Amino acid sequence: MDFSGTQTYLNLARGFAGECQAGMRYQLTAKMAMQQGYEALANTIRTIAKNETNHARVFFKTLLENAGSRDDIRIDASFPFHAGTLEDNLRFAAIDEQDEAENLYPEFARIAKEEGFGQIALKFEQVAKVEENHKIIFGYLHEAFKDGSLYATQRPMLWICGECGYMHTSNEAWNICPLCGASQGEVELHLPFKKENI
Repeated sequence: MDFSGTQTYLNLARGFAGECQAGMRYQLTAKMAMQQGYEALANTIRTIAKNETNHARVFFKTLLENAGSRDDIRIDASFPFHAGTLEDNLRFAAIDEQDEAENLYPEFARIAKEEGFGQIALKFEQVAKVEENHKIIFGYLHEAFKDGSLYATQRPMLWICGECGYMHTSNEAWNICPLCGASQGEVELHLPFKKENI
């Protein structure tokens, strides 16, 4: 069977294009966070952008391994194209990641299995799990940013300055690091996780 004639071939191309776009959208959101003084938030978003870029690399490599180099691949797909405030972009990212985790990549995996590409199906499933974690992180960041709890909690937490390593336990991070003078935006963020996704 000619791999380039399969739906899995097209789905890999769609995955590649979508992950490239997600990586760039998140880079733009990280830049916005930086401009507003949220260095640690920007770093977290940049890490996810790097994850997305690496998902694109995996899909690109898989395409090359199975179909070789082509002049172009024609795909018909829609991709998220929305932007707004930093708060809006965090919400959009959570929604986009949820769609990838729960709909897009599980469907791509199902099709790959049906077409006899078990290893490619596994790649789609693995990416879906990462996207589920991204959904959780972006959902948390959106809610914490929206309600002002990004640097405040109901119970004491260990807050660490990302610049100098100064640590202090309290319900709220400092506005200015008492050691180096870094802004609150440099304080490392506490991110949620689900044990079953690790």
